[in-house]
Amino acid sequence: MRLVIGVTVFLTLGTVINAKTTQPSSMDCAEGENVNLPCNHSTIGGDDYIYWYQKNPNQSPQYVIHGLRGTVNSSTGSLHIASDRKSSTLVLPQVTLRDTAVYYCVLREAHWDRRGCTCAVSLWWEEGGVQSWGSCHESKSRIIWKENQKSSKR
Repeated sequence: MRLVIGVTVFLTLGTVINAKTTQPSSMDCAEGENVNLPCNHSTIGGDDYIYWYQKNPNQSPQYVIHGLRGTVNSSTGSLHIASDRKSSTLVLPQVTLRDTAVYYCVLREAHWDRRGCTCAVSLWWEEGGVQSWGSCHESKSRIIWKENQKSSKR
């Protein structure tokens, strides 16, 4: 018996204020491959940071990574931001079943004060399907594992 594991990424779009982000409707990959989650944000402002969050069932969203320009690396993955800042890609290296979650691409304006830039995002989640991200915009990509079992005849 052979076990094949694949990943499908689905998209749900939403809009808050004037910022807009979009992502492809689906993509597939196999366990152990890198997953590239693109996010287009053509209306991004000059001070908008790009944040990614991971949401597992019955849990609050968890911060993954954020950046303003260039490439940012973390233990979870890397964020590549295009030079014109109108698109970015979250790269999840060598995905496993543990990476199954909903991934949110969020634009958030930086706030400046005498201490410098603060980029805190206040957010809350209600499991009844109501989501609030304050004054920012989010798109979400869902990574779902598909398992196919094939048996060979002898």
